[in-house]
Amino acid sequence: MSIYSLLNRIAAFYSSHGLVPTIRRVKLAAKRALFANRMVVFYCDLTKQVTPPDELPNSLKVERVITYAQLNPEDLQNLTSFWNPKQAHRNIRERFEQGASLWLIRSVDKLAGYGWSLQGRTIAPYFLQLGENDVQLFDFYTFPKFRGRATHWLLTSHILQTLAAEGRARAFGDTAEWNKAQLSSFKMTPFRRLGLARSFTVLGHTFVFWYDNEPAEQIRKDRERRNEASTMAKSYGQ
Repeated sequence: MSIYSLLNRIAAFYSSHGLVPTIRRVKLAAKRALFANRMVVFYCDLTKQVTPPDELPNSLKVERVITYAQLNPEDLQNLTSFWNPKQAHRNIRERFEQGASLWLIRSVDKLAGYGWSLQGRTIAPYFLQLGENDVQLFDFYTFPKFRGRATHWLLTSHILQTLAAEGRARAFGDTAEWNKAQLSSFKMTPFRRLGLARSFTVLGHTFVFWYDNEPAEQIRKDRERRNEASTMAKSYGQ
């Protein structure tokens, strides 16, 4: 993210929330950027997910949106109002143009959260190559009012089961090492951990570093899954 975009986001947050919340937000973002920007990467073999999508609780509903025009004004307002609206609108349009799907989860008709998926490639340089029938899940968010209700877990599980029913091969997701809530949610889904990583993109080249500061058994499992993922990607002609 450029300095200009960062300053715009801070200004937009300040105009909506005031000085004290903005100071807290900036401190938290700085701490995360400096000390906790490693990502835990997850993998799911969708070919082994043989059950149809589970029925959601009666109060919940998941909707899949594939074009910008399908978004109603209220949803669009909710999706863009908590940070820089102009940049948020641009990001949403660009993701739809790249073929991404937006998954909305509602609780009693109120937007509770969302997440994105993209098939065959990733929205930005990633930790490993994807095959043409693989899917990346990214940028999930649960609105504060609906946290603590397993919203992320239910949405993620529903998406994985839907993708499996469509015949997709594998799904990949990741979350920051500090995000304990999403880490717990991932563990409740069919996702399995690939490892702890950090990536850097310099002059169009992406460099990925996998960390081996975990217990020996976890390191072994992570390496086996990464090798399996790389082998399958090559078999798809990547």
